Amino acid sequence: MSNETVTQTIAETENFIAWRAEEPDGEVTYHIELNNVTVHFFHEEWVEFLQLVRSLK
Repeated sequence: MSNETVTQTIAETENFIAWRAEEPDGEVTYHIELNNVTVHFFHEEWVEFLQLVRSLK
């Protein structure tokens, strides 16, 4: 088991970035950086957030 967090960019614009992190304990977390604010999600919260965003169309 590695002690390093592995990150991956999901999407990025000039002002925003969404990325995921595979934590050393196996947990996957998701993060959205909106200028100087970062919102953190566990997997279940991320799925719900994506449902919310899709309903904004």
